Amino acid sequence: MTRLRDLAKLIRSKNAGPFELTIDVMLPDRATYERVVASGALDTARAAEAFRTDPSKVQVFNYAPANAVKITVPRFAVSGDPADSDLFGGQQFAPIVDIDIP
Repeated sequence: MTRLRDLAKLIRSKNAGPFELTIDVMLPDRATYERVVASGALDTARAAEAFRTDPSKVQVFNYAPANAVKITVPRFAVSGDPADSDLFGGQQFAPIVDIDIP
């Protein structure tokens, strides 16, 4: 197995409004994209587990034209809240980088 971070060209996160984060996983080519998608390792259940949230609140979009997967999850704290440790959501991708891809 290979970790997602070793396959991806870029993994990043950012705010998708004040209440959600979006995580983008860009893969280098079609073969790698198809491997990741076919593995099921980035489905809603796995993303919910990684981000410790309800699977019904997670969305996963596989976008073949860009060899990319987009995951949207609720933020742990509303952007700008005193409990928020990352105002722009730029450092929130860490929970998925070590997911094993068969």
